Amino acid sequence: MSLTQILQLNNFMPRCLIFVFMNHEYSDKLVTPWGGMQEMKKLIDKTGISKKLGELNLPEGKSNNTIDAISIIESFWVSIWIGCFRFSHTAVVRLDKVLCEIFGWKRVASGTTYGRFFKKFTPSLNNSVFIELNSWFFEQVQFDNYTLDVDSSVITRYGEQEGSKKGYNPNKRGRNSHHPLFAFVNDIRMVANCWNRSGNTSSSNNCINFLEETFAILRNKKVGLFRADSGFCSETILKFIEEKNIAYVMSCKLYANLQSAIYSVAKWQPLGMGIWITEMEFKQGGWSKPRRIIVIKQQEEVRKKSTGKRLTSLFKLEDIDQDKVYKTRYHAFVSNQELPAVEIWEQYKRRGDAENRIKELKEDFGVQGFCMDNFCATETAMRFVMVAYNLMSLFRLLTLQKQPYPRLSTLRFNCFAVGSWVDDNVLKMSVPLKRRQWYESLFSFIENTKLPLSLTG
Repeated sequence: MSLTQILQLNNFMPRCLIFVFMNHEYSDKLVTPWGGMQEMKKLIDKTGISKKLGELNLPEGKSNNTIDAISIIESFWVSIWIGCFRFSHTAVVRLDKVLCEIFGWKRVASGTTYGRFFKKFTPSLNNSVFIELNSWFFEQVQFDNYTLDVDSSVITRYGEQEGSKKGYNPNKRGRNSHHPLFAFVNDIRMVANCWNRSGNTSSSNNCINFLEETFAILRNKKVGLFRADSGFCSETILKFIEEKNIAYVMSCKLYANLQSAIYSVAKWQPLGMGIWITEMEFKQGGWSKPRRIIVIKQQEEVRKKSTGKRLTSLFKLEDIDQDKVYKTRYHAFVSNQELPAVEIWEQYKRRGDAENRIKELKEDFGVQGFCMDNFCATETAMRFVMVAYNLMSLFRLLTLQKQPYPRLSTLRFNCFAVGSWVDDNVLKMSVPLKRRQWYESLFSFIENTKLPLSLTG
């Protein structure tokens, strides 16, 4: 179509539609859309984590053409930070020569190279590497009297991966899955430990060994509060925490005997419209002794978004109070603390932040995407994702300080997506004049950081 024909056609179109044609050319200049990753390079250097990785017994290839383990791990972290959710996505890092110059990589691993590297980890090597690495990392971050949140999640799998089994899967019923276990340091929003598990395991399965390893990682630090949901509320775990003299609050499963005791409670303290609280000493089935139980009652008609469970085990009883059973929801929590019941309930509600951490790990860090046929390799990749998460949390603590806590998806575009190129060994960042001072402040916060870093204030 000629230009004259296009102009004639435009006479029949709304005046707001204007065709703009722009010629294009190619350039040999190496440019990256991720110049802001220079901030993470400075943070990695400041922490010395790459040097620590070099001290560990990481598997190395025997070929002269092999890529060193530290470069593989660093490029894996960078691929996560810029938004890769699969091993196949990591090619974007491999092809970005400016990123390679920023981090000093001679070569970058392909997706298959990552897979081969992670498959070199055995269960014993996996544990020894991550216990030492995470212990070292948390020694660089000084905090104490922290809150430890333990939670599990379900990651749906669609292939025949090792350990992928049918179990509890609320989103994809009947699908195979893995059932990883997480421990979070709530105060600094970091992951203390992570284990992958078969999809047909219960929440508390192997939890004692997991907690032992977590406390070994967080050595020389005091646990001020332990929180977990009802899946972990067993005599074994309760006794384990009590023997360590740690304060705890956990959600209780509403078994029939506890439901009957709640139904018999006559005295409730009102907390607001349609919500009450009470407490009791109660010995749940399987417990060695009675423990303090806090119960929350919410009236469905008043509180439309009320959560909890109805007293469904009482439906066979005669002359039951219909409102108590069918129009009211209940939550129960067990605790060894002497604080007022309302404060213990408030403590438990703040445990919801662990769910936010898991959501961010899945949606922003791709924790469910880096999956291989080999179970141990998948767990190794998952645990390196946790280290990437902790480094990003440290970046947020250092640079954003009292500002709202943004997710990685926000940081990716606010801080790291900067068109850049290298000229005479200098990274040229295309940043508008008004934002340059803000970027300089980010670099300044990292440069002025001294480790170990105190986060107790």
